[in-house]
Amino acid sequence: MSKAHSDTTDTLDTGKAASKSAGRPKASEVEARMRDLIDVAGCLFLKHGYTGVSLEAIAREARVAVRTIYVKFGGKAGLLKAVLAARRERFFPVGKMDVDQRPLREVIGEFAGYFYDMLCESDAMALQRVVIAEAGSSPELAEAFYEAGPRATREMLERYFSRPDVRAQLRPDVPVALLPAHLIACINGDPVVRFLFPDQEPIRAEARRLLSERLELFYRSIF
Repeated sequence: MSKAHSDTTDTLDTGKAASKSAGRPKASEVEARMRDLIDVAGCLFLKHGYTGVSLEAIAREARVAVRTIYVKFGGKAGLLKAVLAARRERFFPVGKMDVDQRPLREVIGEFAGYFYDMLCESDAMALQRVVIAEAGSSPELAEAFYEAGPRATREMLERYFSRPDVRAQLRPDVPVALLPAHLIACINGDPVVRFLFPDQEPIRAEARRLLSERLELFYRSIF
């Protein structure tokens, strides 16, 4: 083989390698990019509100194309759902409660602890304030928030309480369909005080004691 032919072959091989390396990104890279996009969107929603930030601003900050947001999430409402789902997963790692076979009090107690911590988390409270302030003028915001958060939680709880083995432990006259909202209300405590006077929130030990008392009230109402 001549030197010229060898040099040409090496150049072609190098070009192929460069082309291959510059091809489609790996799945892990795409996933990391989407996580960054969701994190950026969450920060901007908290800072500017839902209606106060545009997809263009989110895309520019996250260094992605606006088209990418539409393709991956369907638009701003879908992106908000992804933000809420990511935060829910981070602070509320109870994903399969409805198939948990542990004793009822243990399952409910764990759920209540995680759920209360999530409710009191500063970013979660700030995002709820955004939703409350803007839901009236932005129906898609209210719908996205409800779908990604409250509805998912309530449906999971209703599936749990509707299980034959769990239902058999409850009083026959207990309306199962009302139990999710009833339990959440008992866990929630007094949200008005928490939202209006966050500095008056009890320290963790006292908050846990009060949560235990509210859970006992819940148990007395269902057994």
